Amino acid sequence: MFGLEPWQFVAAFGVTAFAGFVKGALGFAMPMIMISAFGSIMPAPVALAAMILPTLFTNIQQAVRDGRPAAVASAVKFRLHIAMVGIFICVSAGFAAVIPQWVMYALLGVPITLFALWQLSGRPLVLNLRHRRRAEGWSGVIGGLYGGISGIWGPPLIVYLLSVGTEKREQVRVQGVVFLIGAVVLTVAHLFSGLLNASTLPLSAVLCIPAFAGMMAGFALQDRLDVEQFRRWTLLLLILTGLNLIRRAFDLWSL
Repeated sequence: MFGLEPWQFVAAFGVTAFAGFVKGALGFAMPMIMISAFGSIMPAPVALAAMILPTLFTNIQQAVRDGRPAAVASAVKFRLHIAMVGIFICVSAGFAAVIPQWVMYALLGVPITLFALWQLSGRPLVLNLRHRRRAEGWSGVIGGLYGGISGIWGPPLIVYLLSVGTEKREQVRVQGVVFLIGAVVLTVAHLFSGLLNASTLPLSAVLCIPAFAGMMAGFALQDRLDVEQFRRWTLLLLILTGLNLIRRAFDLWSL
């Protein structure tokens, strides 16, 4: 079934539905959940290919949930961050083969985990209005530098959005817009690389079904979460993201 054993397909279907649910509720972490689980039930190239179209599809849903005008308005509002991410992904991509990935995972995972723990401790970091434009630019620079080397550029954006007290729906929408740009680049790149091919494309396409169903359920939960609940669950998921990056750093370092 799509090149997988029946149990593998059922497991992939369930994992994708859960990942879609989490993304619908909080706006991120879908690729982390999928690749972490898929890596244990299918070959790594198939796992990476399988998550590409569900990720692209759900980022479109997330970005335009409140309508295309709202998505465009969010892109314009946070254009400095988006521009810096794009520029510095290009700048740092050439260093991907030079800087060990475990170093980048550790340098990203440790501060993200510490930031989220600090926020949960009841002493939140709130940026002064005068510094927000500068912080937006630097969060984009940091995200771009990490993105070009490790393929991960989302956490610095989430840290920035939490620090400036972004409204819940706008935070999720902005994350969708930024992640969508990366997902489009990733999809095109792997169509050319051959990772998305005649054997992997059907699996990736069919997994859009549980991704959509999970995301709809996640949206329903997101609408019921108040601001403080949304913020707390986002921080908890950010901690898990940071710890996962630290784990990946340790795994690569110990090879």
